[in-house]
Amino acid sequence: MGGTLAERLAGLGVDVACSYSQSREQAERAAERVRAAGRVGAVLRGDLAQPSEAEGLVERTAARFGRLDIVVHMASVYRRTSFDSLTDDDWTRTIDVDLTAAWRLARAAVPHLRAAGGGRIVNFSDWIAASGRPRYAGYLPYYVAKRAVIGLTEALALELAGDGILVNAVAPGPMVPPSDLEASEIERVERATPVGRWGGADAVADTVIGVVQSDFITGETIRVDGGRHLR
Repeated sequence: MGGTLAERLAGLGVDVACSYSQSREQAERAAERVRAAGRVGAVLRGDLAQPSEAEGLVERTAARFGRLDIVVHMASVYRRTSFDSLTDDDWTRTIDVDLTAAWRLARAAVPHLRAAGGGRIVNFSDWIAASGRPRYAGYLPYYVAKRAVIGLTEALALELAGDGILVNAVAPGPMVPPSDLEASEIERVERATPVGRWGGADAVADTVIGVVQSDFITGETIRVDGGRHLR
């Protein structure tokens, strides 16, 4: 999804910095797609679980491009762990990457966005969290973090609207099947989704681009789930 979004933004004339923690190869491929579209594609490493890394990513990006207009926080820890097996480390890393990093990125980015005359911040929640109740056991820290991302998005939107900085969240549903998912499970998800299919990476990119291009949408969390939340 990140690579598709990077390419689509590049098609709109945006230079893109692709960050990664462990998936360097995927980040490099995303940057190559940006360059193929005629824009500058940079690759930066950062572990968003570490307090200083978010600020470092923002500062290096701003230095590389000379300005900053858009921040998209897609990084997430998504790991099923039974309640009895959860440790403090499981909790802390998920909260740090999924929630706290969104705050740290925003805090570091705001001075640059103000200097540019405004900007856009897009966070990522989850369709289940946006629906307001957990559905699957084993994802306690993830669900809590993604619910809190919605609150963070709303609060940031209020705080920053006067600066021309609009803040929204995207809450994806069934977008791209994991490579290890069995065919029967893929079909089960399709049956449970009213539109009858997985969304694909472009559906997420369409939504992000929509809120980035809008000058009047802020504080919203938009579900991109093919109506999955309706069942």
